[in-house]
Amino acid sequence: MTKSISILCFTLALSVLTACVSSKKNGQKAPQPLQLFNGKNMDGWVPKIRYHETNDNFGNTFRVEDGLLKVRYDQYDKFDKKYGHLAYHKPFGYYLLRIEYRFVGEQANEGEGWAWRNSGAMLHGQDPYTMRKDQDFPISIEGQFLGGDGSAERTTSNLCTPGTNVVIDNVLFTPHCKSSTSKTYHGDQWVMADFLVLGDSVIKHIIEGEVVLEYHKPQFGGGSVHDFDPTVKKDGQLIKSGFIYLQSESHPLDFRKVELYDLEQYKSNPQVLDKIVNGILKQ
Repeated sequence: MTKSISILCFTLALSVLTACVSSKKNGQKAPQPLQLFNGKNMDGWVPKIRYHETNDNFGNTFRVEDGLLKVRYDQYDKFDKKYGHLAYHKPFGYYLLRIEYRFVGEQANEGEGWAWRNSGAMLHGQDPYTMRKDQDFPISIEGQFLGGDGSAERTTSNLCTPGTNVVIDNVLFTPHCKSSTSKTYHGDQWVMADFLVLGDSVIKHIIEGEVVLEYHKPQFGGGSVHDFDPTVKKDGQLIKSGFIYLQSESHPLDFRKVELYDLEQYKSNPQVLDKIVNGILKQ
């Protein structure tokens, strides 16, 4: 009797262990978020500001204060089209990116009208060390952030395509920008934007848990980027991975969260991937 019970207990324990190992192999456990912004400093980030070399954070444009990653222009005499971008130091291909941002204060002197309360997150971007000194924007897919003026409608988490194209409804989309279906966010309120990026297959812009824009097959092509190295832009080639950037386009803003869920291990199991993503979006 004792021997039978021991064998039974061993069998049950082995079954539980096997199930746990199988679960891990199948990717059932959600990944922990990688905090791209650590709340203390800009470790891991690479600034690139137009007319300046990579790693020259001109005017202390990007800074960390009060636990926030801030974009400021108090050391600029005038903006003068010095578009800035802050790149995370390593590329990603399959991920869910979560950003919390808010616009604050007044636009920099001589900032262009279209750039008022305008910024963004650049996805699948080129390596910051391949950007030329006078290049205005990284070749990338932009998740555009826009703030409202207090009355007019102005969607956020839109799409812009510096040096890229995408496919929407099975048609190659070549205009520079496309609006999302989001509501307008007025004032200095915090906004949480999620971006689901699955290699060269699909990208979804998500606001408050709702998909507000979706497109497929991100690829090199199109215009709206200047003074770039032509060897970096291979028109028609799909983009499977790239660097993530945060923008400075002349309006001050704050970031209090920039985190990433690496989904690479789930790419071969769409059902598990959907469950993982849905679980993260409900958090």
